[in-house]
Amino acid sequence: MGFSIKDILHGNARQLLHLETDPGLGCTEPAAIGLAAAEAAALLGGAPVDSITVETDPNIYKNAMGVTIPNSGSRAGIALAAAMGAMAGDPAMKLQVFATVAPEALEKARGLLSLGKVSAGIAPETHGLHVQVTVTGGGRTAKAVITGRHDNVVSRVLDGQEMGGGSAAAAGGADSGLEALEKWLLAMNLADLVDLVDDMDASDLGYVREGLALNTALVDYGLAHGPGIGVGRTQLGLMRQGLLKKDMVLWAGIRTASGIDSRMGGVPLPAMTLAGSGNQCIAAGIPVVSAAEFAAQENETLVLKAVMLSYLVTCSIKAGVGRLSALCGSGLAGGAGVAAATAYLFGGTAEKIGGAIKNHLGSFAPVCCDGAKTSCALKVGEMAASAVKSGLLALNGCIIRSTDGIVDESAEQTMRNLAVLSRQGLTGLDPAILDIMLHKQA
Repeated sequence: MGFSIKDILHGNARQLLHLETDPGLGCTEPAAIGLAAAEAAALLGGAPVDSITVETDPNIYKNAMGVTIPNSGSRAGIALAAAMGAMAGDPAMKLQVFATVAPEALEKARGLLSLGKVSAGIAPETHGLHVQVTVTGGGRTAKAVITGRHDNVVSRVLDGQEMGGGSAAAAGGADSGLEALEKWLLAMNLADLVDLVDDMDASDLGYVREGLALNTALVDYGLAHGPGIGVGRTQLGLMRQGLLKKDMVLWAGIRTASGIDSRMGGVPLPAMTLAGSGNQCIAAGIPVVSAAEFAAQENETLVLKAVMLSYLVTCSIKAGVGRLSALCGSGLAGGAGVAAATAYLFGGTAEKIGGAIKNHLGSFAPVCCDGAKTSCALKVGEMAASAVKSGLLALNGCIIRSTDGIVDESAEQTMRNLAVLSRQGLTGLDPAILDIMLHKQA
């Protein structure tokens, strides 16, 4: 290829992975709202909060409406997320901003809501990820704006004076060249990505291992306690009754669902995120590890390399589709990564790995995202299980033909076709979904 692993994994690929993975507590959309509120409130210097106004893009709004917020007493809501962030959030904690919310602070946040001091709406004419929170108190007005990434605080304003980026930006939350790295990733072909993971070094393996440990803790909690609607734990019970039979595909789906049960259920344990989503990182990594576990694959290095391939494929698809879209990124992008990783794990060639991606995308495009919620565990868990099957089918020569639907001659072009579908073909889907959700809530 003309370059060494030190040039790539310790350069572009490693930088991309570090930018696209970061611990987060709970769903990243309410966390972004809480972070912006915490940044704005911090500018007031401890003055009592009089009012909070939240404006977001439609996708942030959609994903933050109904998902449980950690340390909220199993509650949800955009206004509550902002109030919790303003009253007790630590902006230095970035996407773990709700970790510092104690019961007393929660009651103060709920008090603001009961007095009608918090309002939330959709910002007009916004494109891409956007959160703006304005907080008033002590006769002063503070505002924080997040764009592009969930923790990318691009502006803090106090009484009309720009104060510069916030704590998250100072800690590395800013863009830092992500757009250029995404373009680089989109220019890579699948064989290049396989070569990259083949040459991973110990530090890269360790970084992937650390993220998996965070997400495995969520899986274990979900299996033990059944938070959310208990998709994983319920299936485990059905398996024990003999109504479901444990196999590689089912086991991957159960464990993936259990991790998402915990995260969407507001369990106060951090998840490693991938391309802005904890569900996406769970969906891209846990099924691969689960398939390896079922197959008694004891080569940890191979398993971690497979997970890395899944992450890179996932990020590549998200770079084309968009960080937030009408499509279920965890199920589609994460699932395509899992399909590729499954084929890689069991010795598949680049052609078979590409076939696995085509199988998954050809089966599930376009599955929509209708907001973050507890039932994501069911949707994404089923797609993760199917992703493992797509990889196994491709290994055995069963691959969707290029004449079928959006599937093209190559996996790379199939991924590009999905991006076209998302950015051009589904422009009316998100407004329709949000309209349904808003009227239902009313």
